[in-house]
Amino acid sequence: MLRFECDYGEGAAPAVLDLMQKTNLDQTPGYGEDSYCAAAADKIRTLCDAPDAAVHFFVGATQANLTVIDAALKPWQGALCADTGHIHVHETGAVEATGHKCLALPNKNGKITARQIRRAVEEHRANASHEHEVQPGLVYISNPTEVGTLYTKAELTDISAACYELGLYLFVDGARMAYGLMSETNDLTLQDYAALCDVFYLGGTKCGALFGEAVVITNDALKEDFRYAIKQHGGMLAKGRLLGEQFLALMDGEDGSSNSLYFAMAAEADRQAMAIRKAFEEKGVKLLHDSYTNQQFFVLPDAWYETLRKDFAMTHMGKPDKTHTAVRICTSWATKAENVQALIDAVKGL
Repeated sequence: MLRFECDYGEGAAPAVLDLMQKTNLDQTPGYGEDSYCAAAADKIRTLCDAPDAAVHFFVGATQANLTVIDAALKPWQGALCADTGHIHVHETGAVEATGHKCLALPNKNGKITARQIRRAVEEHRANASHEHEVQPGLVYISNPTEVGTLYTKAELTDISAACYELGLYLFVDGARMAYGLMSETNDLTLQDYAALCDVFYLGGTKCGALFGEAVVITNDALKEDFRYAIKQHGGMLAKGRLLGEQFLALMDGEDGSSNSLYFAMAAEADRQAMAIRKAFEEKGVKLLHDSYTNQQFFVLPDAWYETLRKDFAMTHMGKPDKTHTAVRICTSWATKAENVQALIDAVKGL
């Protein structure tokens, strides 16, 4: 069975394991206050051209999401997000468990717009009973989105402007950011994220690390006492250096032109995904979502789905009608070229 159902099925890039093995018996301070985390944070600040940014390392994305949102919001506030947003549909109510409601907006291709955000806030403020309702205090988006689509620089700029105008924080979930940054249709840079967002993160778990996400805070109002929030939410790893080491290994050699392992692996995964997409499109298969990242979504005749699933693991995305099955196929930082070719050959033979 060749597995294409997710991008976190493998362990870690060899360079990550090599550095962790090399430093295994090093003695360092705990809780992320070591030289490896400091060096990784400096590397990320340089890449973002954000010398004053605060960088904190988390084990996983759900942990990062709920900690950032809970730290940013007042007790009576909630987070505006797409109705497909990860915090809304795929985190078991983690944000709600902190006391903050996810205020879901209808998505279009996995995205929400500045206009929707303005309308939601203005309608809330105009409501005579607004003090009886959850107040929007933050906007959460994922880029890439949960369906593999990308916000453009113009779209993110408009959302950023709306948030600034309305007094909302803008938080970008970057669990798959590397795949987004390296997409052939992307026009955003890490410097853009740092300039336009209050807080965002670079994902490691899905992009070559054993585990780990790097949260980057650019808004001074969110920096103070953030480590208290990390600890309270169980996110302060005692052996914190293991997180810093992984990002150091992934970004080693980065010279500003995306030559590091982190971006090179993501670029290859995107290329593989587009080759798979081409094979399906040449067979006349319809796309469920128009993604140019490592996640691809197809609507297959049931007979084709049953044939492919015998040899290839895919994520079942539902039944759009009685005779078709929607699937997600993912490549990852570790996907083998021969596995991609095997899938392409199988598709050609349908």
